Amino acid sequence: MFNLLDGATTGGMGGSMGSILFLVIIFVVFYFFLIRPENKRKKKLNDMRSNITLGDEIVTIGGIIGKVVQVTDDTITFETGEDRVRMQVTKWAISSNVREEKERAQQEAAAKAAKAKKKAKTSGEENSVDNNKD
Repeated sequence: MFNLLDGATTGGMGGSMGSILFLVIIFVVFYFFLIRPENKRKKKLNDMRSNITLGDEIVTIGGIIGKVVQVTDDTITFETGEDRVRMQVTKWAISSNVREEKERAQQEAAAKAAKAKKKAKTSGEENSVDNNKD
């Protein structure tokens, strides 16, 4: 009789261990697919906001575009439009730095072009752009 109770008890323990393992696996999946990318995005956004300098063109979360004229620890003052209206916002209200995005896009385009050129030369094909310049 004791053996039957022991078997039932260990069977229940095995089931609960499986449930705990399943929950741990679910948490790990959520961490790598949801939490970690969100933390990386927040860190990148905070870095962008802290690296804003005078003369940068920014876009606020409300869609207002302007050129930075003053930067403090917590606020940014920028000019909008031809009438040079100055607005002051907190740093968390900045959604993007236009200059930084343009530079990143140019770097990515140059990297893709270099990769395509390297691929064309390594595959034995002639680059038609280089041949037409002669």
